[in-house]
Amino acid sequence: MANEATCIETPTKFARYTVADGTGIAIGTVLKLSADNTAIASSADNDVFAGIAWEEKTASDGITEITAALDGVWDMTDSGSGITLGAVCNVGGANLIVASAAADLLTGSVVGKVLETTSASEVVRVRVGGVVA
Repeated sequence: MANEATCIETPTKFARYTVADGTGIAIGTVLKLSADNTAIASSADNDVFAGIAWEEKTASDGITEITAALDGVWDMTDSGSGITLGAVCNVGGANLIVASAAADLLTGSVVGKVLETTSASEVVRVRVGGVVA
């Protein structure tokens, strides 16, 4: 996959999710919830944000859990519309973010707050989980 998030400030909050044994997930992959406590790679705008893969998951390695970061500061890729400094962002596709609309705040897709203004499809610094602070 492409556009994986790059960690800038180390997270302090983590979660463990179930994943399919046959699935490969790279470090930095934006994860979405696909079922009860089950995560897969994000793929569409407004996916329910589960965190960012903190460890590598190799396909068919017998492992069925993954650790996901729930906070920290990350460089993430804009989905193509540009985002303004301080805006709340949500999952915007496969390893992508997009500026949140008011309705997005209720869907579980919020990733965090954008710490710099970005143009379309650029990489931007995001405080994951930091919507208020």
